[in-house]
Amino acid sequence: MSESGMSDKAILSCRNLGKSYEEGPESVQVLAGLQLELHPGERVAIVGKSGSGKSTLLNLLGGLDTPTEGSVWLDGEELSALSEKKRGLLRNRALGFVYQFHHLLPEFTALENVCMPLLIGKTAIPEARQRAMALLERVGLGHRLEHKPAELSGGERQRVAIARALVNNPGLVMLDEPTGNLDSHTAEGIQDLMLELSTSMRTAFLVVTHDMNLARQMDRVLQLQEGCLTPI
Repeated sequence: MSESGMSDKAILSCRNLGKSYEEGPESVQVLAGLQLELHPGERVAIVGKSGSGKSTLLNLLGGLDTPTEGSVWLDGEELSALSEKKRGLLRNRALGFVYQFHHLLPEFTALENVCMPLLIGKTAIPEARQRAMALLERVGLGHRLEHKPAELSGGERQRVAIARALVNNPGLVMLDEPTGNLDSHTAEGIQDLMLELSTSMRTAFLVVTHDMNLARQMDRVLQLQEGCLTPI
């Protein structure tokens, strides 16, 4: 199968992906020969011990870092073949990100934070506000539009972050420990919300997590160990 054929069918794919770092005279291999395909609407969890390279892998797949070897394809485009500007535009259009710490802009309201990806993509302000309001309503925060992050609970902040990740209708959302900073009850609510949204919006989810309860709710669970991905 050709690389382009593989990429056309998958929202995200990588072939023979590897990453090494130079540490003095030594070269340290973090990832080697990784293969992964993620299809529209599919939900995949990646688990592994701390230091196994999960965040490195997510950065490579999201185009935030460049591989030492192999290739990453997102929505039919090879990331390393694009300029920094085109890579940024593709990420904004095709990808959403949710992190353990919400990374909301503290000086802006929930509504303004969710509008940001749309405004970066040159959506007109009235349309951006309308779309952001609709999604915040959908995640149960229609009554918190004008509140800033400091005025929201941890679970509410993460709901805003999820709305921000989904507002551009991306084909894929990458989530790095999305419930890692929440108590178990709040984490459960966030999990249910993510699953409902990924199903109803047909968005692919790639979740890096230590939480096996969350991982088991995905379609597939892959373990990152000694630089390689294996199904479990």
